[in-house]
Amino acid sequence: MDFIHPLATEYIEKYSEATPSYLKAMYESTLALHPHAHLQSSWNQGGFLSILSKLLQPKAILEIGTFTGFSSLCLAEGLADSGELHTIELRAEDAQKAAEYFTLSPKANQLHIHTGDAKQIIPTLSPTWDIVFIDADKTGYIEYYELVLPMLNPHGLIIVDNVLFHGEVLEAPINGKSAKAIQAFNEHVLADHRTEQSMLTIRDGLTLIRKK
Repeated sequence: MDFIHPLATEYIEKYSEATPSYLKAMYESTLALHPHAHLQSSWNQGGFLSILSKLLQPKAILEIGTFTGFSSLCLAEGLADSGELHTIELRAEDAQKAAEYFTLSPKANQLHIHTGDAKQIIPTLSPTWDIVFIDADKTGYIEYYELVLPMLNPHGLIIVDNVLFHGEVLEAPINGKSAKAIQAFNEHVLADHRTEQSMLTIRDGLTLIRKK
């Protein structure tokens, strides 16, 4: 389901320029060559992530779901000089491609990629996160959220992608394992007295979550 008219999307992209221009080639390459290119954040969404990171100037970023690294590199734009970004990717082939793209970044030595199951890797990481970006398997969202919330800086931000899941959460009844998992996640966060959230209609839906 398209939530925004294609002409509006074109207009928005024309008047948005926050996405790092050096990422254009890798972004287009993923769209053209990767069999699961739809998993990549949109160009304008990348700019939104970049601006948020620049505003927060994080010292520690955690990304769950690297894919080929576009969103990682956008988030890295705001990293403090002494900051680090840790990103976790289940698929070794995508992790390898992301690692290659990371060499393009002026902050390449601050970017760390972990390959494997995020549920096992997250507890081994020690930073207090300033930004957490969740964009992985939808059935794991609640568990990822509960794992990272205690590790979130009091002024930190959790960003969650695909919270509208192609519009399937708007259907009655909701069908499909992933759509049901996203609906359960959305309900879980809404009922959580520890946090507050704002859901945005950017691409496939983004929710911003902060501790109260």
